[in-house]
Amino acid sequence: MSDETLDPDMNLTEPLRRALGDRYLTYALSTIMHRALPDARDGLKPVHRRILYAMRQLRLSPTGGFRKSAKISGDVMGNYHPHGDAAIYDAMARLAQDFNVRYPLVDGQGNFGNIDGDNPAAARYTEARMTAAAEALLEGLTENAVDFRENYDGTLTEPVVLPAAFPNLLANGSSGIAVGMATNIPPHNLEELIGACLHLIKSPNARDETLLDYIPGPDFPTGGVIVEPKENIAEAYRTGKGGFRLRCRYEVEELPRGQWQIIVTEIPYQVQKSKLIEKLAEVIQTKKVPILADVRDESADDIRIVLEPKSKNVDPEVLMGMLYRNSELETRFSLNMNVLIDGLTPKVCSLKEVLRAFLDHRRDVLIRRSRHRMDKIDNRLEVLAGLITAFLNLDRVIDIIRYDDDPKAALMYEDWSTPHQSGLTRATSEADYVSPLAGVDVASLSLIVDEAATAPGWMDDSERKVPSSYAGRENGLSDVQAEAILNMRLRSLRRLEEEALVKERDALMMERVALEDLLDSEDVQWKRIAEELRETRKLFGANTEGGARRTTFAEAGEVEEVPLEAMIDKEPITVVCSKMGWIRAMTGHIDLNRELKFKDGDEGLFIFHAQTTDRLLVFGSNGRFYTLGASTLPGGRGMGEPLRLMVDLPNEAQITALFIHRPGEKLLLASSAGDGFVVPENDVVAQTRSGKQVLNVRGDTRAKVCVPVEGDHVACVGENRKVLVFPLSELPEMGRGKGVRLQKYKDGGLSDATTFKLENGLSWRDPAGRTRTETDLAEWLSKRASAGRMAPRGFPRDNRFT
Repeated sequence: MSDETLDPDMNLTEPLRRALGDRYLTYALSTIMHRALPDARDGLKPVHRRILYAMRQLRLSPTGGFRKSAKISGDVMGNYHPHGDAAIYDAMARLAQDFNVRYPLVDGQGNFGNIDGDNPAAARYTEARMTAAAEALLEGLTENAVDFRENYDGTLTEPVVLPAAFPNLLANGSSGIAVGMATNIPPHNLEELIGACLHLIKSPNARDETLLDYIPGPDFPTGGVIVEPKENIAEAYRTGKGGFRLRCRYEVEELPRGQWQIIVTEIPYQVQKSKLIEKLAEVIQTKKVPILADVRDESADDIRIVLEPKSKNVDPEVLMGMLYRNSELETRFSLNMNVLIDGLTPKVCSLKEVLRAFLDHRRDVLIRRSRHRMDKIDNRLEVLAGLITAFLNLDRVIDIIRYDDDPKAALMYEDWSTPHQSGLTRATSEADYVSPLAGVDVASLSLIVDEAATAPGWMDDSERKVPSSYAGRENGLSDVQAEAILNMRLRSLRRLEEEALVKERDALMMERVALEDLLDSEDVQWKRIAEELRETRKLFGANTEGGARRTTFAEAGEVEEVPLEAMIDKEPITVVCSKMGWIRAMTGHIDLNRELKFKDGDEGLFIFHAQTTDRLLVFGSNGRFYTLGASTLPGGRGMGEPLRLMVDLPNEAQITALFIHRPGEKLLLASSAGDGFVVPENDVVAQTRSGKQVLNVRGDTRAKVCVPVEGDHVACVGENRKVLVFPLSELPEMGRGKGVRLQKYKDGGLSDATTFKLENGLSWRDPAGRTRTETDLAEWLSKRASAGRMAPRGFPRDNRFT
């Protein structure tokens, strides 16, 4: 394949590597900036921002009516978000789920899913509108608070970011996977976030540790208990990366006769209740937690999961400790505060940096809204000046409008410096009414603000500031003023209207002065921002419905390892394992010589008495040890179950030994090649299904012998029927390995090995089933790795000691 490709746009060739790199980089940047990472200022991804803006355009206010979700998602897709409607609806539905979002931004009507993990109903069946929290994010959008950009086809505009009256990024959290980076931010309590923001306004150089006095940790919508140490939480917030261990909340419910049960009332965040119940049922079935007898879901509108223990003697904390390790009753929420700063730069931020980004955004919004308001005031003051002029010269204005061919031009270029006699001063039957505007210098009415600072569109006229539109015609009316007079209704000519105009002018002038003070002083700006945050806290703080903290904190309290005997009832059983590997546990200690049923072509291999509290060790011909709990074995009814379903014993491997684990004892291990060693029994216990490799074997060599060490000498017999006896002290004690040579062979290998006390002699069973003992072993006693001598007369033909 050629390393060059043709660029259709430029009609030039370029290296394939560069072409692929440029295009992949474009795709990566698009995913990072326009899909996966939230903006630090409003805490929203583009799809969520477009959903809320589209709902605003549809006038779906919190106090208004609902609209079909299909209509909303269709408008979002058609106007702003050119992606699938299913993805848009899923994003909107999540904003309405109070178990996923701490402060829902969408008020849903219908089935929007539940904590069990059920999906929302189709968009044509549900309706939605904005919540008060969403309205707070959009507040000021019509006041030039943020920039707008064209939508994907250039027919409409959409906001680049929302004004955001509260730190939504931390309040509701966010998660997403981009190209080469991801984000995962937990929800927090709004009361605490605003408290931290107010402290940051008062002390801009506050340390990260100080902010933890206001924000101790996340506040998940599903509650729960955070058991992460405080120092770990502080480090996570300082670096922007870390995690939080979260546990369920439960209570112990007392029952008659000393019985009890555990009631789980809150489950960890983002855990589906149905899957949690399934996992707990699996834990019971596999007997990973033997003391758990049953689990029931009695939930209605609230969470109520009932856990029943097998015995009332078990400590509830012990049971919960085991469930924490074996189910999602304890989870870990990872923190990765990767966000877009100013909507452009992805960065992993600390808690302080995220709050600072929000506060800086609120200052920009405040300045832009204030300037927008000043422009509105200036425009209105100009109109008021014209209206007041019209009232001072009412008869003349009426004459111009009635008789002039171009009344607008006449109004604009008429000299209004000398008031004309009008009907403003007239007597009434009750009392003389004198207009408050009578005698006022008309030219002074063009003065908008006597002490206004120089601003764009204003010019200095020696002693006063006047709009530049008055330049060259100080005594005339502007286009805006003339238009306002012409559009004035007749009912506005009543005598009290002039008082309202003066009051409105005075109020606007005072408001303008206050806005100028705000724009001139950074301290005043931060005071105003603090006031706005306090107002927001009144709406969504701890004293409002659903505003109180839901997630609490506690010490983890490491749960001690409890012996198996303390967790399950001790009952006698008989373990039966067939040659083909089918294992079962029969109730009670039955006669070991009793005839048992097996599958066709199968027969018994191991049978022994045990207790339900015992642990069983399985030694395979591959040299691995596997561990089983006697209480987890299938019952004695039927033929049992294959051992290979319980442990990862390969199909080609055979079961060499099966016995009860005896802590503190030792085992003699040997391979068919005649190599072996002694191993402590505690070292062979496996913790996983895959077992633990102890005796290393290769090729055709197989693990042949696994017997307990009982005595001071070792006896070996080869396939050549030669027997060798040597001191046990000549064998090394190892944890794992191939071992050392036990007996030397010219042909064949090892048949069997055992340990015994030399003074008691070596015993074996003869073909008749009688036990024979040879005490005079001088003929076979030699050093380890010797060839040995032929077996004594009467030694079994199968070359085995037992």
